[in-house]
Amino acid sequence: MSESRAAIRYAKAILDLAVDNKATDVVEKDMRAVVATVSESKELRDMLASPVISSTSKKEALHKIFKGSNAISEGLITMLVDNKRVAMLNEVALKYIILNEQLKGKDVAFVTTAVPMNATLEKKILKQVTSITGKEVTIENKVDESIIGGFVLRVGDLQYDASIANKLNNIKREFTNSL
Repeated sequence: MSESRAAIRYAKAILDLAVDNKATDVVEKDMRAVVATVSESKELRDMLASPVISSTSKKEALHKIFKGSNAISEGLITMLVDNKRVAMLNEVALKYIILNEQLKGKDVAFVTTAVPMNATLEKKILKQVTSITGKEVTIENKVDESIIGGFVLRVGDLQYDASIANKLNNIKREFTNSL
């Protein structure tokens, strides 16, 4: 839980800096690129979490991967690496997107699926989430093959887990508790 709070603090700090520099949309674009890149690359996630790879190597790799990003975004990467918090880069980026959308009066619905969503499914989910929240919502699709199938929907503090992996874990837990 403390990592989540730390991610929110970093995201708020970056948002404040972006607001001061009138660069919120540019930084949001960078953060969306970070989320997309990290969620698509298991190797990148492994590199970020690895205690064996040096901070210098991580910093160089991330600056090459996200070359052309805004100075604020590059500063975030440098700060996270220097503070040995680079493993939470993706979470900070997600929190920034949420905070910036809320600043604009919108909400972001994060939908994690095992495969990319098609446009028809995205429209159905958008319609349902908008009716539930009563707010203008944007959909952000994350692909995570480890959920096997189904989806995980997260809007603000609410989360609905309809993934196959979650259902299998529930069955496993029930089975082990009944022994």
